[in-house]
Amino acid sequence: MKDGLYRIIKRMIDVIGSLVGLIVFSPVIIVIIIAIKLDDGQEIIFKQKRVGKDEKEFVMYKFISMIPNAHAKRDQLMDLNQTAGPIFKIQQDPRMTKVGAFLRVHSLDEIPQFINVLKGDMSMVGPRPALPEEVQEYTDAEFARLQVLPGLTGLWQVSGRSNLTYQEMISLDIAYIEDKNIILDLVIIWKTVLQMFTPSKSGAF
Repeated sequence: MKDGLYRIIKRMIDVIGSLVGLIVFSPVIIVIIIAIKLDDGQEIIFKQKRVGKDEKEFVMYKFISMIPNAHAKRDQLMDLNQTAGPIFKIQQDPRMTKVGAFLRVHSLDEIPQFINVLKGDMSMVGPRPALPEEVQEYTDAEFARLQVLPGLTGLWQVSGRSNLTYQEMISLDIAYIEDKNIILDLVIIWKTVLQMFTPSKSGAF
């Protein structure tokens, strides 16, 4: 398939997929909003600057799952980081709220990113969008992740999820970029849906 045709079909999948996702999850979205408000009454949506295709920065949306000012407290927890490389991840993150922990386990905190996909900041499938400070630590090989739109899900999320090492995640992202095609995208989307019913303890996506 020619690259131009691939991009057109992929964008169609992104628009249709994000609209269907928002419609299908609308009852869940209402429940999540109520749960977050009842939990501690804080803001519903967490907005964070991420780096997308060609190093273009955008604002990514998530349901709030952590206590206020959680990112600023990251440095205090660096000794608990369980992932090598620039990614920071703790399975039992003490910054997580009660509702947030449930959302993370089932990847429900990612639902607002359907809006990012609809806007064109992200795609349904691609490498996960990196934080600006993570990109600052990238090697030349890792910059290859920024050749395509970041995704709501991707190859490594359906190939071991958070049990993978950082280098394994990067290798799978690069493998996706090199072999990207519509069939692969559809397979990854299908496997992602299945994995939402077999959640990881740390949250998958």
